[in-house]
Amino acid sequence: MADDATDVLLDATTALIPPLLTALDALLHAGRYLNPPDVPALAKQLAEFRGPLARGFEQFQAAPWPEHLEAFQTHSEQAAGHALQALDGFAGCAQHNNPTLAAYRAMGACTRALEALYPVAFMLPPVNRFYLSEARRQDETLQEKLLQSGMQGAGGGVIHADNAAAERGGFSLYVPEYHDPATPAPLVVALHGGSGHGRSFLWTWLIEARSRGVIVLAPTARDDTWSLMGPDVDTPNLLRMLDSVKSNWRIDDERMLLTGMSDGGTFAYLAGLRGDSPFTHLAPVSAAFHPMLLEGAGTGRLAGLPVYLVHGALDWMFPVDVARMARDALTAAGADVVYRELADLSHTYPREENARILGSVEWGNGGFCRVAVDRRLKISATTKQLEARWPS
Repeated sequence: MADDATDVLLDATTALIPPLLTALDALLHAGRYLNPPDVPALAKQLAEFRGPLARGFEQFQAAPWPEHLEAFQTHSEQAAGHALQALDGFAGCAQHNNPTLAAYRAMGACTRALEALYPVAFMLPPVNRFYLSEARRQDETLQEKLLQSGMQGAGGGVIHADNAAAERGGFSLYVPEYHDPATPAPLVVALHGGSGHGRSFLWTWLIEARSRGVIVLAPTARDDTWSLMGPDVDTPNLLRMLDSVKSNWRIDDERMLLTGMSDGGTFAYLAGLRGDSPFTHLAPVSAAFHPMLLEGAGTGRLAGLPVYLVHGALDWMFPVDVARMARDALTAAGADVVYRELADLSHTYPREENARILGSVEWGNGGFCRVAVDRRLKISATTKQLEARWPS
């Protein structure tokens, strides 16, 4: 390839990738602070990220991409398209009859962008760093290991089993690309919220799992939500998925976490408190709770059971009093409860808690690390802060 053509492609890449990563970072920030009264302010803050991304996308599409870079071109363009769709979704919230629902849908497009861009992590170091936690983005050894294992097709990565967007009852799986088959890995089973999907919910955990060598199983409920009433059709399906994963990868039986968001968190109680549950740790997030859930726990199940309970003081779907009741009831029953009530959390997923859950040095010994209360985080994310992370 001639030098001039190479320069054009490099310029096109530089024009697109930094504003794309910046926009995705801003969207994830908005998703974390998605509280109904704040939706108009979030939409206004996100508006400034559209212009740079749209201009970069236009330049990228105009470049003469050769055939051997088709995968890079395709994934980058798909990710940019979904990110623009997410930004436009937020921009249109004010005209929507349900602005909060429109914002949640916009975050769905953000998730599709994350999925589309992921293969580029093994082509470009800045994208590789984007899919690592803050604590590991300066870890050059890990970055190189991921790049090498990804390029060599070591057998890990994102895997879907009967789990296309229109399918129910399947699962998505993430196995770190550098996973050593001879070493048992911790497992996180992450349950989506009502009307959600495992294929999307996988991305709430992938970055932390990728950074720490954890396998993540993200099932999809057989119906629109989990079997919280009526016959339990989901627990048997969940256990079959677990058997399938354990038949292909070595799992550390002492580190098997069941977690979930909203209805998924409630079902984590239902499935995880059973006397025959294989899970060693539970972490319900923004979940409903009723003391009757404890009736399914077998003798001795609750004694010392580590439960990491997270709820937002701003939760508009399940008031925080529900979580306080869960804390008190579980503690009284003998569970080892870590309770995290976040002052700035509404009914959305707090990804920063993943690091605290997985970062516990006590996880393998039965408990969770106990942490201090967070300082309050700001809602706004300025352009300078984000562009400093993803320089061109």
